[in-house]
Amino acid sequence: MNGNGSTAPEESGGAIPARLELTVGAVAHGGWCVARHEGRVVFVRHALPGERVVAEVTEETTRFLRADAVEILEASPDRVTPPCPFAGPGRCGGCDWQHASLEAQRRLKADVVAEQLRRLAGLDHKVVVEEVPGAPGGLGWRTRVQFAVDRDGSAGLRRHRSHEIEHITGCLIAHPAVEEAGAERLAWPGASSVEVVAASGGDRAVIVEPLPHRRATIPDVDAAVLLDEGRRGTRALRGRASLTERVGERDYRVTASGFWQVHPGAAATLLGAVLDLGRPEPGEWALDLYCGAGLFAAGLAEAVGPEGAVLGVESDPQAVQDARINLRDLPQAQVERGKVEEALDRLGIERADLVVADPPRAGLGRPVVDRVAHLEAPRVVYVSCDPATLARDIAWFAPYGYRLEDLRAFDQYPMTHHVECVALLVRD
Repeated sequence: MNGNGSTAPEESGGAIPARLELTVGAVAHGGWCVARHEGRVVFVRHALPGERVVAEVTEETTRFLRADAVEILEASPDRVTPPCPFAGPGRCGGCDWQHASLEAQRRLKADVVAEQLRRLAGLDHKVVVEEVPGAPGGLGWRTRVQFAVDRDGSAGLRRHRSHEIEHITGCLIAHPAVEEAGAERLAWPGASSVEVVAASGGDRAVIVEPLPHRRATIPDVDAAVLLDEGRRGTRALRGRASLTERVGERDYRVTASGFWQVHPGAAATLLGAVLDLGRPEPGEWALDLYCGAGLFAAGLAEAVGPEGAVLGVESDPQAVQDARINLRDLPQAQVERGKVEEALDRLGIERADLVVADPPRAGLGRPVVDRVAHLEAPRVVYVSCDPATLARDIAWFAPYGYRLEDLRAFDQYPMTHHVECVALLVRD
C-alpha cells in the first residue's frame, strides 16, 4: 500500500494498472466519489465514501483517472443491493446511486450542493435534500424516457459515457404509464431514438427520431405518435402533438416534445417552493424568466392579482404558444418570446419587484446575471438543476449586493446524481 490509500501491482514504465485497490473518499458532483492513486485523483463510480474497493480504470487523462468499483472489499453501511438488474459497472448509465439507500442518496446530494456553494460562491450553507412525493422507494417516477435504438431496431438505454446500448426488459425508475407503452420490448426499424412521455392528465406520446435518410417503421403502440424532423420540429403522425399536465386545479397544455418536469410531484413542489420563498404580493410586478409553458407565471399571476402584472420570457416558440394558451384566463400575465437579456432590453424593462428564473443546466451566465441584477429587484428566486452553475451565478450576483437568504433542495431524480434547488437571493 502506498501513502495515499491505494494498492497496485508492480508495473514498469509508470503505466497505470487496469485495476486499483482504493480507499474511497468524499462524494463529487456527477455521481462520482473521489479516491487517489499515487497522488492522482481517481473519480470512482459505483462506490460510496469510506469504502475499500477494487476499481477498474475506464479512462485516463493527464489530470485524473475515471474508474468503476467492480469489487467491494469493505462496504459502507449505506450500501444496498441495487433494485435494477441492469444497474452496475459497464451496464445501463441511467442511474448513479442505486447501490445507496435513499437516505444516503439525499445526504450525498446535500454534500454536493454544499460543496459547490463553498467552492464556487465562498458560502457555508447547511443543505437538506427533501423528498418529493410520487416516487415510492425512489422508483416509478420518470415520466419522460428516451430510448436509444440500434441498427436492428431494438430499443435500450445508453451505457455510462458511451454510445453502446444496454438492452433492457424494463426500467424501474420509469413511471408505470411509460412502461405500459412497452417501447423497449417493441421493434423500431429505421429509428435512432424513441422517447416516451406520460402526462399527469392521462395522455401519452411517443416521439420517434429516424436515422438519417431512413424512414422509421412505427409499431402498434398505445400512444400519440410524433416524428422528430430535426430543425423543422415534430410532426404528429397519430393523435395530438400536445399533452395535458395538471397541477392543483389548473391544467397546462404542453407540447409533447417540450419541457416539463419529469417527476410527477415536481411541478407542484417547485411551484410551492417558488411562491413560499418569493412571497409575491398583490399589486407587484414580477418576471418569470425561462418561463416554459407558464407554470410559475400562472402561480405568480394569481398571487399578484389583477392589480399586479407578470411578464414571462421564453425563447422556444412552441413553449411560448403553450404558455399563452395556459395563461389566457389571467390578463395580468403576458409572455414574450426571445432571449432573456434581449427581451428585457427590447421591452425597456428597468425594474421589478420579484424575479423568478429557471434557466437550463448551463445556468444564467454572466450577461443575464448582470442584466437581472440591474433591475434591482428586492427578491430573486433561482430554480436550478445544476448546483455548480447555481453556485457560480450566486457568486456573480454578490457584487451587486445580493446574498443567499435561503435554499431548498429536492430529490426530484432518485437513484441519479441530479438534484433540484430553489434559492432565494435578497438585495441588501
